[in-house]
Amino acid sequence: MNEDLKRIEEVLDEKVRPALRAHGGEIQVDRLEDGVLYVKLLGQCAGCPSADLTNETLVEAELVKALPELVKKVAVIQTVSDELWEQAKRLLRDHHL
Repeated sequence: MNEDLKRIEEVLDEKVRPALRAHGGEIQVDRLEDGVLYVKLLGQCAGCPSADLTNETLVEAELVKALPELVKKVAVIQTVSDELWEQAKRLLRDHHL
């Protein structure tokens, strides 16, 4: 992991992850390109209706404040949690769709 990503992970560990974990969520860094940090929200945060608000008011706000020379914007890559994926497959199997 390069030094920039280490610094980002430190901010996430200190300022962001505790709040996400309190709600059953997690965050994973995908990549940093031209000042845009691409992340995946996981657990209860994946697909949550408040995910955009969480990103804007917590994730992006903390990272831009702490590392303005690195992070200008945070973009969430939409994912489906493993639990939701398994539930969907069960429903399809059970209903033979």
